[in-house]
Amino acid sequence: MDASTSNSGNPLRAGLATERTAPPCAVVIFGASGDLTKRKLLPALYNLAVSRLLAPGSAIVGFARRPKTDEQFREEQKANVAQFSRRKPIDEAVWSTFASGLHYVASSFEDSHGYVRLRDALERLDRERGTRHNRVYYLSVPPSEFGVILRHLREAGLVADPKHEDDGFTRVVIEKPFGTDLATGEALNQELLSVFDEKQVFRIDHYLGKETVQNLLVFRFANSIFEPIWSREHVDHVQITVAEDIGVEGRGRFYEEAGTTRDVVQNHLLQILSIAAMEAPVAFDANAVRDEKVKVVRALRPIRGLEDVARQTVRGQYVRGTTDGKPVPAYSEEEGVPQDSRTETYVAMKAYIDNWRWGGVPFYLRAGKRLQKRVTEIALHFKPVPHALFAASAGRVEPNVLSIRIQPDEGITLRFMSKVPGPETTLRPVTMDFKYGATFGGAGPEAYERLLLETMLGDATLFARSDEVRAAWSWITPMLEAWRELDPPEAYASGSWGPDAADALLRADGHAWRRP
Repeated sequence: MDASTSNSGNPLRAGLATERTAPPCAVVIFGASGDLTKRKLLPALYNLAVSRLLAPGSAIVGFARRPKTDEQFREEQKANVAQFSRRKPIDEAVWSTFASGLHYVASSFEDSHGYVRLRDALERLDRERGTRHNRVYYLSVPPSEFGVILRHLREAGLVADPKHEDDGFTRVVIEKPFGTDLATGEALNQELLSVFDEKQVFRIDHYLGKETVQNLLVFRFANSIFEPIWSREHVDHVQITVAEDIGVEGRGRFYEEAGTTRDVVQNHLLQILSIAAMEAPVAFDANAVRDEKVKVVRALRPIRGLEDVARQTVRGQYVRGTTDGKPVPAYSEEEGVPQDSRTETYVAMKAYIDNWRWGGVPFYLRAGKRLQKRVTEIALHFKPVPHALFAASAGRVEPNVLSIRIQPDEGITLRFMSKVPGPETTLRPVTMDFKYGATFGGAGPEAYERLLLETMLGDATLFARSDEVRAAWSWITPMLEAWRELDPPEAYASGSWGPDAADALLRADGHAWRRP
């Protein structure tokens, strides 16, 4: 049931709040002039207001270098919300109330006086709007800016004691990347925890806000028919795909520092893997869920040393090709990318989870840009039947496949064999297909809506914990180091499904990549 219609009557008209309504607070967005703010954060906060999930007295304070007044900030964000909100057109009555809580502080991140002005503005909002000393700091800035912002927040007295949240809470949200390898990830974590307590830190990964990712826990642990077969006894192998059909979209300089492994695998893909493979938590709360997720990442068999990395991983870089029938440039021709770049825009790997449930089951992971289509999915390929009962008369019996589509067309598909109508016993694979949009009547809240709401509520279930990030980097870093000494990424045509070596990786085991 949609949150906006969960009470009797129409809460959007009657002004009723659901039990998940966030407490009044001030959300401070550092980097408020950036792309993330206009495309995601402000539209998400506005949509929470429309759904009556944002307390009426809440405030949003933009903090950025560009000089502008509160009124200019409001006009600018109204245009952004009109363009990027999932709800169109703007509800003028809701916007009027929402906009009255929009404020702006112009300052560089290095200027200590800016944080004094921020403190004064927040104290004024406590008095005028009743934000109750509750603060959420959203660091929509490069990681290189984290340190100076954290230090100034502490020096300006803008971080509350986590032991006394009844007097007002303080939470900080940081965007990936959470470092670039194990050493930098650890340094970033130490920097964060020198100012904030772990329970005040919300490491956001927007994939965890997607309905299908959240539904994976429900699908597994609220349905008795699936969980018993979700293991090595019945599953032959698992494929997880995070594919994009776009290129780096003008982010060549950023991608040269990140690459697909840092940009997608270390966070999004491993988050999906951990939820797909975890044991049932003892309770549905933040620590219990994250305890089980981190166990999965710690159980990943190390891939280290030149021989293992060369055998179990494949890197690729897109060259010229076509997307939607249009010619597109090679990665090396993108702005900010050197001609001799060795940065991967595609990566595939074969991983094993060395625990009781998954021992011996290969997990094939792939992520890349400029692929044939945009799709993110988990596909469990089940073992073949033990006896080919119908082989003589009906031909090959294909193994069952259960796929969970995270984007686009969110849903779940089960492929199984069925008899074709007629006098002969002829078999054919068919599918049962569940689609979110068709079943629940359109798109639900976007990921940032859910994650911002959870931050304000103080529920960290859908956020990465420090030990989870550490475990992910511990597994990824040896590969990053080995790739420096191995051959450069293999070329693959834009609009294809990646380099030939990725197909060979599965073919060596008698498997093939699923074509979503």
